[in-house]
Amino acid sequence: MRRAKLPTSLTALTAVFAGTAAVVVAPNAASAAGSELTIQAADDTYVSSTRTSTAFGSDEKLAVGKIGNETKTAFLKFTVPAGTKIKSATLFLTPESKPSGKLTVSRVVSDSWTEAKTTGANAPKLGPAIASVTPNPADTRVGFNLNAEITGSGTYSLALSSSLTDGALRFQSAENKAGGGPKLIITTTTGTSVAPTVKDCVTGVKLVPSCGVLWGGAAGGFTSNPRDVEHKSWEKLSGRTATIFHTYHKGDEAFPTKAEIAMTEDPANPRVLLLNWKIAYGSNWAKVAKGEQDARIDAFAKRIKAYDKPVFLALHHEPENDVKATAGSGWEAKDYAAMYRHTIERLRAQGAGNVVNVMAYMGNEKWMAQSWWKDLYPGDDVVDWIGLDSYVSVEKGYYHYGTFGDLLDRAPKGGGAGFYEWATTKHKNKPIMIAEWGGYHRIGKTTDKSAVYNSVLPELAKRPAIKAIVHFDTKADDEGDRDISIDSTPASLAAFKKLAADPIFNVKLK
Repeated sequence: MRRAKLPTSLTALTAVFAGTAAVVVAPNAASAAGSELTIQAADDTYVSSTRTSTAFGSDEKLAVGKIGNETKTAFLKFTVPAGTKIKSATLFLTPESKPSGKLTVSRVVSDSWTEAKTTGANAPKLGPAIASVTPNPADTRVGFNLNAEITGSGTYSLALSSSLTDGALRFQSAENKAGGGPKLIITTTTGTSVAPTVKDCVTGVKLVPSCGVLWGGAAGGFTSNPRDVEHKSWEKLSGRTATIFHTYHKGDEAFPTKAEIAMTEDPANPRVLLLNWKIAYGSNWAKVAKGEQDARIDAFAKRIKAYDKPVFLALHHEPENDVKATAGSGWEAKDYAAMYRHTIERLRAQGAGNVVNVMAYMGNEKWMAQSWWKDLYPGDDVVDWIGLDSYVSVEKGYYHYGTFGDLLDRAPKGGGAGFYEWATTKHKNKPIMIAEWGGYHRIGKTTDKSAVYNSVLPELAKRPAIKAIVHFDTKADDEGDRDISIDSTPASLAAFKKLAADPIFNVKLK
């Protein structure tokens, strides 16, 4: 179905719904009292559970409901222009017949689908329901209040389903010549920016920001260069102090180091440490859980208590990659959970109350599908933040090609909840940290990364559980074939600097 273009002039257009008019204006052209912005669907289609290879993107209708064994679901995608200040958002659909039954709008976990190619076989997964209505048969348009979902600029993918089990409802699509396709009506606000200021957003209990998102970096990866030097250089390159300073340690290494501590004592550049510790180095998870490395834990507890500032601590990040599922290996998923619990409980017993721990997953679809994956989680009582280390390719057709939303929504092979959905439903009170992220291209195949960086803010607007993001920066990964740096092209760097400058990251350490 066609991609509707947003108006580019101040010429008013009128869209009439059930006797009322909504004025379509160019973005940022609102009057002092605010105006309405009408956005047509950029993509809209429906899919069938029985005709799974058929794409209905060119149809003049959107069908939802169930007829016999066939279930139909509609998909809609809207793009809210950059700079739009939203007061309210309502989705309107025009029925082709008398509507009945309960209609539900759900979030769609990926924006990468297109109307031309989406079928029942490859349709994106539905997220949680966000609005529902039971229309009257006389209604000539059906509206859904999406104020809680549509909060800022960006791309929004939605799904429409019906409770009907004896028929399907039809709504006009964007292709319909009557002009009643799906429309998102946004009431805009004007005036000064409503973005939080530094004094508004501060870290609180467990370093969770009161608003906004903590910004961090891990620079100089897979090099021998000092991490503090690399971090400062990366800050200068990106144009913002990276509040979270991410470093890596193992075994009996004594940390935080003097250099790391010094990085958190610069009043002009406030920072908090994210200390990554593979405590079982030279041992195994099971032995740590049994207390065989308590001397390591106690030594760290003494150092961190003396440091006397809040720190993030990630215990053996990305554990999925190191699981050995053989019984007695000492590296089973249940051993990891036991190691994690034992370490945190012992740190707490030693009085290390300034430690805020982060359970950092890979979130890879292969590992999430393993029967043992669920056994990794040590329990809500010993986990402060849920972390994710995830990356996307900027080379079309290459492994994990996508944007920021794609790295958040990887789901188990064979089906199941994507990572963000899993974290926010199974552990809904836990803040989420994207503890490593980035866009990459293969070395020698330089590709612009702007699309990844430009997709971050819209996704953060839709995913309020994300309270921190930490970019991992390196010219070559651990296998020497992927460039995850922000400046591999001038356009990439410009896009990243624009992202880094956003006020959402103006969070003050308290």
